[in-house]
Amino acid sequence: MGRAFEVRKSSMAKTANAKTKINSKYGKEIYVAAKNGEPDPDVNLTLRRLIEKAKKDQVPAHVIEKAIEKAAGGAGEDYATARYEGYGPGNCMVIVDCLTDNPNRTIKDVRLPFTKTESKIGTPGCVAHMFDHFAVLGFSGNDDEVVLEALMMADVDVTDVEAQDGKVSVFAPHTEYFKAKTALEDAFPEINFEVDEITFVPQVHIEISDEEVIANFDKFIAMLEDCDDVQNVYHNAIIKN
Repeated sequence: MGRAFEVRKSSMAKTANAKTKINSKYGKEIYVAAKNGEPDPDVNLTLRRLIEKAKKDQVPAHVIEKAIEKAAGGAGEDYATARYEGYGPGNCMVIVDCLTDNPNRTIKDVRLPFTKTESKIGTPGCVAHMFDHFAVLGFSGNDDEVVLEALMMADVDVTDVEAQDGKVSVFAPHTEYFKAKTALEDAFPEINFEVDEITFVPQVHIEISDEEVIANFDKFIAMLEDCDDVQNVYHNAIIKN
């Protein structure tokens, strides 16, 4: 299907401020996962996944431990999930996922980037139907048939397996994440995941090549990522410089 590694999730620049934002993001997500489930990653699979991701993104151990201790102690804020959808610069489709303790503040903060870049925030569901909620696992390799066989033998409900340019991409329903990852680790002990996400994968992409629109798009993403409550931004734009 030609979508190998096409995970259109915005990523923050590696600056000091961005690192602080990343630490804060993981701290909040880990706190919520630990508070809503068990604070033990051996029992709470969602918490385990977040801790693994945080470590991979070089989040300090004390940030992880503090979030879990805070949740275990029953203290702290009550965060709720919030999702906003709309159309960004170049008419690309955008999903913005947030964790908030003040919905009125969050919607105001998220709406501003849309307003400032002449984009349009929409109603719930206006673009989500054009994305698939997938577990995406990517690693080096060339033989998609061997990978597919290993997943099928483990009874994983895999959606697609692709091999392209020396990389293998596995797409599965998001509910199959742990089952798929465990099956791959069991079948290929030396596996190293370059992509390890539960994410929204666009069904169609839109190319943006106009310099003015690209600049506006960059501004749009930067403003969203500067919002404290924004956790993830997904889009279907492909920038053609």
